[in-house]
Amino acid sequence: MNDSKWSRRTTEKIADQLGHLGIDVSASTVRRLLKSMGFSLKSNRKSIAHATSPERNAQFEYIAQLRESYAGEGQPIISVDTKKKELVGQFKNPGSRWERQSTPVNDHDFRSQAEGLAVPYGIYELLLNRGNVYVGTNAETPEFAADSIARWWHTAEKDYTDAKRLLILADGGGANGVRCRAWKAFVQTQVADRYRIPVTVCHYPPGTSKWNPIEHRLFSEISKNWKGQPLDSYETIVKYIRTTKTSKGLRVRAKLVKKTYEKGIKISKEEFEALSIERPETLSQWNYTLSPRQSC
Repeated sequence: MNDSKWSRRTTEKIADQLGHLGIDVSASTVRRLLKSMGFSLKSNRKSIAHATSPERNAQFEYIAQLRESYAGEGQPIISVDTKKKELVGQFKNPGSRWERQSTPVNDHDFRSQAEGLAVPYGIYELLLNRGNVYVGTNAETPEFAADSIARWWHTAEKDYTDAKRLLILADGGGANGVRCRAWKAFVQTQVADRYRIPVTVCHYPPGTSKWNPIEHRLFSEISKNWKGQPLDSYETIVKYIRTTKTSKGLRVRAKLVKKTYEKGIKISKEEFEALSIERPETLSQWNYTLSPRQSC
């Protein structure tokens, strides 16, 4: 037992229980009294962080130092991740909107009833406060992730006229996972080799993905923009992503990518050893740089 006081009963049930004790009171009075005593309806809040590695804080400090260095020189910094995959069709989308009537949606979310699957891979530019989302149509793969970054750089390179290096901030899992050989191989070929630019990648430690800037600066704003709106077509999804804006100047570009990406591509030991990859002496498990290869 501790000093915490709570109840899962409704105000009607509390009033009924008080009635059994000889105290006649209405549910609305119970509600008013609870508020006056500092009670309100609460839900669980994800706020307990578990440090799974003793080097967790050191990695955050390392990322902060790199961000400051790149920003000071005007070098591009991007935060990347895959947003939650969405079924395309008349399915319920959490949230509510101002409408005269509710929009009817399917009573079950069966994949077989969907037009397809939307896989939004996001790229958030920290220096320009700009979002870029490439909506895939089949699977989240390392090739799709690297290809999205290459597509972004092809159009954004002109905005970084003095770019000499690129910093990527990524989670530790998924298509851009820290242990994924294919991710490193495709970033090498699709970005570093093709555009002749060194690419440094920093991964956030396990259990800390919510600190990845893209989560709270881009993805959360997209979710707010389309809340309560059934994502009934790829056109609708792209439209709501493109129209996402904030008072602080966020603007978002979006593109539908219809290319089919093969799952489960394996990178051999020989192919991996041929990558031009360098790691720092400390925190090498989460950080590395891929430099353009001379022969490419």
